[in-house]
Amino acid sequence: MTSACESDSTTRHAQLPPRSSERFACPRIVTTPHGEVVHTADGRELVMRDIEPGDIAAIQRCFKRLSPQDVRRRFMHAMSELPPSMAQRLCRIDPAMEAAYVLMDETVKPAELRGVGRIYVDEASNTAEFSVLVELEWTRIGLGALLMQRLVDESCRRGLSELWGYVLMENRPMLQLCKEIGFVAKMVPGEAGTAQISLALQ
Repeated sequence: MTSACESDSTTRHAQLPPRSSERFACPRIVTTPHGEVVHTADGRELVMRDIEPGDIAAIQRCFKRLSPQDVRRRFMHAMSELPPSMAQRLCRIDPAMEAAYVLMDETVKPAELRGVGRIYVDEASNTAEFSVLVELEWTRIGLGALLMQRLVDESCRRGLSELWGYVLMENRPMLQLCKEIGFVAKMVPGEAGTAQISLALQ
């Protein structure tokens, strides 16, 4: 069995398979002097970059556009608003222990955050917990898989042994994506309806 990270003399990289429903609709990335521009199959354009402290207002606006179901799937419980302290914490990360990537829609002013993926590193276990969120109107065009690819690559670059996360069983799109990538799911004891999924990287 091959691991999710493939090593050579200069880099460690894992290429995720495209989702079965998106094999002909994968976003195309063009690297420019201003960052990575993502072109979706339906003609929309986003910029993928590291999250920044200046994204606080954008992440709060994104939260307001989420449905109660999306909020529950991402934060594992109901929330009516994203407190300023939490928004600041999500945007001001510790690079040694975290990584976060955003998909920004710069075709509107102010620029809007349409998706975000992040990892939290646990040094003791040499693993990382992940989370991925894509705004509803931007789903089913491969952006979730794109963010997962970036998180796997970053985890491999850091030499981590495993990437894992909690997913509600009702979140079938995320479970299907992770299944196709190679994640293994198991139920969480005492947490009905919640699965812990993990991907071995070494």
